[in-house]
Amino acid sequence: MKKLLIANRGEIALRVQRAARDLGIATVAVYARDDANSRHRLLADEAVALDGEGPTAYLDIPAILAAARRTGCDAVHPGYGFLSERADFARACAEADVVFVGPTVDQLALFGDKGRALALARECGVPVMPATEGGATLEAVTAFFDQQDGAGIVLKAVGGGGGRGMRVVRERDALAEAYARCRSEARSAFGIDAVYAERLVMRARHIEVQIAGDGADVIALGERDCTLQRRFQKLVEIAPSPALDPALRERIVDAARTLARRTRYCSLGTFEFLVEEAEPGSTAARDGARQPFVFIEANPRLQVEHTITEQVTGVDLVALQLGLAQGRTLRELGLDPQRPPAPRGYAIQARINAESIDAQGLGRPAQGRLERFDPPTGPDVRVDTHGYTGYAPSPQYDTLLAKLIVTSGSGRFADAVRRLQRALGEFTIRGIATNVDLLRALAEREDFASQRIHTRHVEAVLPELLSRAAQLEAQSRAQQAVQDGAGGAIATVAAAPVGASSFDEQLGEGLHAVRAPMAGRLVEVSVAVDQLVQAGQTVAVLDAMKMEHAIVAEQPGRVIDLRAEAGEQAAEGQVLLVLEPAEAGAHTGGDAEQADPNAIRADLQRVIERHAFLYDEARPDAVAKRHTRGQRTARENVADLCDAGTFVEYGALAVAAQASRRSEADLIANTPADGLITGIGGVNGALFPAERSRCAVLAYDATVLAGTQGKRNHIKTDRILQVALQNRLPTVIFAEGGGGRPGDVDFPTVAGLYQPSFAAFAALSGEVPVIGIASGRCFAGNAALLGCCDLIVATRNANIGMAGPAMIEGGGLGVFRPEDIGPATVQHHNGVADLLVDDEAAAVVAAKHYLSMFQGPVAGWQAPDPLALRRVVPENRLRVYDTRAAIAGIADVGSVLELRSGFGTGIHTALGRIEGRPVGILANNPRHLGGAIDADAADKAARFMQICNAHGLPIVSLIDTPGFMVGPEVEARAQVRHVSRMFVIGAKLRVPFLAVVLRKGYGLGAMAMAAGGFRAPTFTLSWPTGEFGGMGLEGAVRLGFRKELEALPEGPERDALYQKLVAQMYERGHAINAAAALELDAVIDPAVTRQWLVTGLDAGASHRDRPLRPYVDAW
Repeated sequence: MKKLLIANRGEIALRVQRAARDLGIATVAVYARDDANSRHRLLADEAVALDGEGPTAYLDIPAILAAARRTGCDAVHPGYGFLSERADFARACAEADVVFVGPTVDQLALFGDKGRALALARECGVPVMPATEGGATLEAVTAFFDQQDGAGIVLKAVGGGGGRGMRVVRERDALAEAYARCRSEARSAFGIDAVYAERLVMRARHIEVQIAGDGADVIALGERDCTLQRRFQKLVEIAPSPALDPALRERIVDAARTLARRTRYCSLGTFEFLVEEAEPGSTAARDGARQPFVFIEANPRLQVEHTITEQVTGVDLVALQLGLAQGRTLRELGLDPQRPPAPRGYAIQARINAESIDAQGLGRPAQGRLERFDPPTGPDVRVDTHGYTGYAPSPQYDTLLAKLIVTSGSGRFADAVRRLQRALGEFTIRGIATNVDLLRALAEREDFASQRIHTRHVEAVLPELLSRAAQLEAQSRAQQAVQDGAGGAIATVAAAPVGASSFDEQLGEGLHAVRAPMAGRLVEVSVAVDQLVQAGQTVAVLDAMKMEHAIVAEQPGRVIDLRAEAGEQAAEGQVLLVLEPAEAGAHTGGDAEQADPNAIRADLQRVIERHAFLYDEARPDAVAKRHTRGQRTARENVADLCDAGTFVEYGALAVAAQASRRSEADLIANTPADGLITGIGGVNGALFPAERSRCAVLAYDATVLAGTQGKRNHIKTDRILQVALQNRLPTVIFAEGGGGRPGDVDFPTVAGLYQPSFAAFAALSGEVPVIGIASGRCFAGNAALLGCCDLIVATRNANIGMAGPAMIEGGGLGVFRPEDIGPATVQHHNGVADLLVDDEAAAVVAAKHYLSMFQGPVAGWQAPDPLALRRVVPENRLRVYDTRAAIAGIADVGSVLELRSGFGTGIHTALGRIEGRPVGILANNPRHLGGAIDADAADKAARFMQICNAHGLPIVSLIDTPGFMVGPEVEARAQVRHVSRMFVIGAKLRVPFLAVVLRKGYGLGAMAMAAGGFRAPTFTLSWPTGEFGGMGLEGAVRLGFRKELEALPEGPERDALYQKLVAQMYERGHAINAAAALELDAVIDPAVTRQWLVTGLDAGASHRDRPLRPYVDAW
């Protein structure tokens, strides 16, 4: 690394510059037009001006990379905020051959999306706060709010941090406005407007863990306590936490390490947690090993408060980050992951902000110029700042002016507190308002020293803090007056903010001015001259202090003058618009809003008419042809799958990319939706709430260019798959179609092998249930997507293949009719199709049944007759029977869905419910090879266990097997590898596994059916008909007593000895004897099997929260 561009501003840009200089790396600064006097520009080796001003300039990826290229930089450091968590920026850096100093693109995409980060935590067994999925709709947020029983929620931006895009909402009526403001703030600050909601916790500590990783090892460099906040903005941070129980600290640090290791984290990162405050005197309050905590987010970047970790560990985190970006390991950089440096004493950071605070806790950015700026000095006092005498901070940016860091190596927190009090008292600032006196008031409180605080503490004691801060300010002013008169030094002083009086003017009798309540940028002016407004109506939106503030009219009136426009910078107290009196209740919004609300305007009518081409009514000939063939249209299938009124369509107005060869009218009429319907809808909403019934849907339309995959429908595919993955939506695809479409010529390509749709669809595997339905012809690319599905439902008229007739003929492989290629009966027999049904209506029924198993438990269920289980296994141990009767006897009536019945018939696999709870069921089939397990049966069982494990379904195994199938012919089919899959997958299960031996439990086959051995399941039971042995009884006798048998002549005498020995071994291996030897957990009456299974499901309820564990498949 030779030259580093720092894509940030202010104190963090200076911090990175200094670390780079220490390492011999040249630096380049970038700066916005309104930041030309910032010290980060003045102290860099080179500086490049950006177009624009305010935060937008620092979010301009092309401009920043152009500056890097122009100055010959080989690396970019994003600092914090702005682009620091943007995966697209890191990707753009990589494409420009510039090193991004930070985590990998995938890690930024993961942790930059808080919804995905929370999902990872759940997979790793780390507790999380109840929350919606990332990118939640207002409907989903509202539903989540309603579930909190009045406790309230916190809306948060999916990307970024620092309190931007966050709102506490306690009233349902405030949700819509808060949701809109959070999205707008997030879009402005991070370029991403997705938000989510989580439960509001009123009393908690905020603990974060500093992690560093090199892609192989990770190290935890201790925790920081960030509990002291105001409106989600951190004020004071402490390292290490003086109030954290050691056992709880270790649990939290271990959780952070687990998340970092799971992702092979590379660079610096902070993993943040909330520790819910326990009731005084409770067990949790006394025992840190039991006190609850939750993971809330990870910040994949350098933190503002990294300084205090540096002070107590002696590790230069910025230098460490630069070293990791150059590919060096932690050990090469002097850190042993197994022996992290122990903290030395305590460090406290106080954030000095250029702001004033009103009685409601609302901050206003200060205006003015620093007439005097003298930070404190002395041993163990550090100040990171970009401020200097003469500097005028811009209100467009974060108000952070300086970070005051004090350290005490004594190990006594009280010593660090006294040093903080002294340093704050010595901090001399004159010319603009700051929060120094507020921090002084906070630092001198007893509850600060004793750390009896929580995240809402500052707001709870704010009136006391403001009162004391005013006293401290008055004392400072008095000292200043004395010292100024005596020619002495200037003491600490905060200047009064510029108020409305700066803009006083005579408006005329009865006129009313709407003013900016603080300095900031006008995001929106939502009224026009002559428009009538109501009292309380929002007339403008101001962006200031990291939040968007709605400005409302205090009285009704007519707008007679607009003094500002959106995009302009407004000063505090500036007149934005002038109103003349009007009657309350008068119509607002001008003449347009007084029109008939049922009238359709021309712009809306155009949209309606364009959408009309999408629907079946517009294409009667295509619909009739489809019906003549006994098939439904794509839209009929989607309507049948989704609950009425729930489907919303994405990308509906796309048409085929053939504008250079066909007219627009032709394309609109004949290629609606470009042959692919995509969207989100509810499935099984009568049984499950909206958040569990929502699904992504893709349906190829075979009436449009034979359902082929066009350029635009690939883009639609990619978009809906992105939504499905981000929001963890189960996905259903109607896959009928002929594969790639060579006739799309508007997008010039050579081979198009970069197309991401197939990888994106495959990425859903194991993340969400994925269901494919094939009817008619499904070839090439369509079949490739179908083959990635968890479940494939084929209708009897389906033909499924990786190539259609034209491609086969073109490859010189012969001429075939479509009907000859992969008919449904063949694909069902070979295991490609999991379910074979008569038609699309039956396919939708089956898909909904399958999907319901992954949507949760149901309340209404009917138990089968338990006594029927006593008659399932024949008294004659040699007689075959149907184990599906046992499945029917343990599962709720009507709940069983058998999968892959045409393939691997030695084992039945089915989904079902037990007292409404979904489970997966395995059962040997004595009607096939006597229950012996062959390669196909093992493959079928192994894949079924993978599905259950991925999606959290407990597994019930009904065992009746003489073992694995053996013999030369069997081994020629790679039996060793196939059957071993059951052991490998069984050993990695995270879901409860319950085993019941119905009759034969012999050898390795029985062990494989029990997830590897009889002690692997939650319990292993046997019915009274159970018999056990290391191998089949008959084989064991012939092998173990060969000499004795051969000593007798063939005939009755040898047969009698053989039968005697078999009977002895049978008695020895009887279920009662096996249980007495503790090789089983119990021998039970078959009629109580369901009772046992319910108990086992209850006992293993926490298993599904365990993380998935990697393994290498044996085949």
